[in-house]
Amino acid sequence: MRIAKVPVNDTNLKKAAIRLLGQRLVSNESLYIRSKLAPSVTQQEMDDSVLAVRKLPWATIAIVE
Repeated sequence: MRIAKVPVNDTNLKKAAIRLLGQRLVSNESLYIRSKLAPSVTQQEMDDSVLAVRKLPWATIAIVE
């Protein structure tokens, strides 16, 4: 059986975050997840990343200019 993959984009991340967390991700969280995942992943991989990013220290995902 083949497992469907979904594209890692802002819309899919937003939907996953609202479903799992009840709120949207901030831009730094979205950018961090997109940089760590492949262009297409399973829904479970995306869900795991959305939940995990909220447990990371802010210094890990903050964009430093």
